[in-house]
Amino acid sequence: MSDKRNEHEYVKGLVERARKAQAVADTYSQEQVDRLSRAVGWALVQEETVERIAKFCLEETRMGTYEAKLGKLYKKVRGVLSDINPQKSVGVVEEDKETGIRRIAKPVGVIGSLIPTTQPELCPATQGMLAVKSRNAIIFSPHPRSRKTTYLVAEVMRDVLKRYGAPEDLILCAEHPTMEMSREIMEQADLVIATGGAGMVKAAYSSGTPAYGVGVGNAVVVIDETADLKEAAHNVHVSKVFDYASGCSCENSIVVQEGIYDAFIECLKEEGAYLVAEEDKPKLEKALWPQFPENHILNRDIVTQPAKRIAQIAGIDDVPDACEFILVEESGRGSEYPFSGEKLSVVLAVYKYKGFDEAVQIVNEIHAYQGAGHSCGIQSKDEEHILALALNTKTTRVMVRQPQSVGNSGDWNNGMPFTGSLGCGTWGGNIVSENITLKHFLNNTWLSVPIKGTIPSDEELFADVMKN
Repeated sequence: MSDKRNEHEYVKGLVERARKAQAVADTYSQEQVDRLSRAVGWALVQEETVERIAKFCLEETRMGTYEAKLGKLYKKVRGVLSDINPQKSVGVVEEDKETGIRRIAKPVGVIGSLIPTTQPELCPATQGMLAVKSRNAIIFSPHPRSRKTTYLVAEVMRDVLKRYGAPEDLILCAEHPTMEMSREIMEQADLVIATGGAGMVKAAYSSGTPAYGVGVGNAVVVIDETADLKEAAHNVHVSKVFDYASGCSCENSIVVQEGIYDAFIECLKEEGAYLVAEEDKPKLEKALWPQFPENHILNRDIVTQPAKRIAQIAGIDDVPDACEFILVEESGRGSEYPFSGEKLSVVLAVYKYKGFDEAVQIVNEIHAYQGAGHSCGIQSKDEEHILALALNTKTTRVMVRQPQSVGNSGDWNNGMPFTGSLGCGTWGGNIVSENITLKHFLNNTWLSVPIKGTIPSDEELFADVMKN
């Protein structure tokens, strides 16, 4: 039997188990799924469990930091639970007496979730809670490099389901994932969630199964002349170094007004940044993209690594041990300027602008190359600048005076829904232009009854144009 046939049969077995479990969950009441989702969340924030997952993840992937992985689980699990606890997901969840419409929420069935190597602990944790709350089954297809971490998280959740008398197979994880296995999961599931690079998203949308794809991140943040420079520099620092830039939301470029440029660079240096000398820029470029210009594939050895390690690979000897992130000045945008793209590292491209229209133009040109639809941000107190950036960029999220990677996916001090998956709209090749949350895990039945309606007159509809 061929490997392809073997993988087809293996996935078929997973899907059959998932469907059997989901049929049981389909009978659950709102009270049952509320309690189950809380129980799963509670298990995932226990200190011993979080520490075990974080330690295991770091040892397996050698990416990011232990402290950041602890923080992600503690914060995002609680955040997602805080969002979904009051939400209804069973039966009639909404009623509008004026229109006579009632919305009935129903599960989608079996979800196939592609998990990226950069978030093998966070994505299964948050998606697992959402699946339980929505009475779905979910099958994780992890990246081979981080498969054991995702499997461990899935096992924690399965243990909870078992203790509460629910079918464990509501949550499943492929043990030895391959590209072919991921394709099979996408084809056999009822819904796909693809969190990762452009190739993964394209494969999800080409699978023939309804899919939520998450576009490429390449966040750009504008720092204008009204910004509190020390606060802005601290926000950039916090966002850029978190988990060594493993998240798709961290700043990849900053665009700084020329009048404050030098002062802001000094503020960044005070936050632990190192500015690469012009003569060392080609070395850094070679370290990040060894085969450029033939291709733009990032060097795996620099992805989510400490700044000193990247400097050593680049052969830049004068980077101090205390350096936390690396600045490189850039002016070009597009495929000929790789620093304008996503870097998955603590390397930050720095641009300079004169008027604010130019800042908006730079953001748009960077996103035309990579990161369209994902996010941008601004450190500013000027409401006109803030609104101009939001109105004139093709982005689904604009963070104001916040660390970008912290705010995008939900934070306690903003109103963004907590999530591990960020839709980027049609700009980023995605079907949704918002954070993927509970509502995206549900089907809806719209129940309509007759109402006493009125037909509007032509005057009401066309008054302003009828005169002409």
